[in-house]
Amino acid sequence: MIWLVGYLALGAVAGFFAGLLGVGGGAILVPVLALMFAAQGMPAEHVMHLALGTSMAAIIFTSLSSLYAHHRHGAVIWPIVKVITPGVVIGTFGGAQLASLISTRPLAIFFAVFMSYVSFQMLVNIKPKPSRQLPGVLGMYAVGGGIGLISALVAIGGGSLSVPFMTWCNIKMHHAIGTSAAIGLPIAVAGTAGYMLGGFRVTDLPAGSFGYIYLQALAACVAMSMLTAPLGAKAAHNLPVGTLKKIFAGVILLLVAKMVHGLL
Repeated sequence: MIWLVGYLALGAVAGFFAGLLGVGGGAILVPVLALMFAAQGMPAEHVMHLALGTSMAAIIFTSLSSLYAHHRHGAVIWPIVKVITPGVVIGTFGGAQLASLISTRPLAIFFAVFMSYVSFQMLVNIKPKPSRQLPGVLGMYAVGGGIGLISALVAIGGGSLSVPFMTWCNIKMHHAIGTSAAIGLPIAVAGTAGYMLGGFRVTDLPAGSFGYIYLQALAACVAMSMLTAPLGAKAAHNLPVGTLKKIFAGVILLLVAKMVHGLL
């Protein structure tokens, strides 16, 4: 029961910040879930995989809500979603399968390095200057594959990669964010399928796991995040988002450092 309360609290915090700052909950979910799973005595060699898989499954629900909101405001460029999705699906599914073959320590290090990069972007507010147009179909497949691969390895919806890419390609920020929200859904579905399949070959996962997805944590985090994400979105109009984004980046760096210290 104590862990269930912890999962509910984690989902509430992740959902609020997702709504407030427009960032995926995986940045918070993965490091905290990894620490909680380790504290519960789950097999050390599977802790990171379970945290990534569970976080990726949670993104399905948050991305659906985000996609619907952006579509209602006409911010989704569907032709881009259509052409980039095949590469995204292949890259994400392959990335999740690759993650199942990598041990916890290298996965934790890769996650830490990538999230440090994302946090640095937030702290200094780096925005790429529009300087080119979108590539052709094959180029979009390749970009989608790269976005999907990295997204699967760190359990994110891809926004930290797809938004800068589209902005660089002269897509207005409003449409880049909305289109990225739509791309997040196939990333989440393909990544979840990959982590499920990758975990089916493992025999010593904790009870209540479906592949590399720990169902109790998933249900609790999703239930609370769906409640608090709208509160975060509403608060975004009344709070200093720029300052909060810097604070959030600092919190992520501390969580990642704690996770790496605990796992290594």
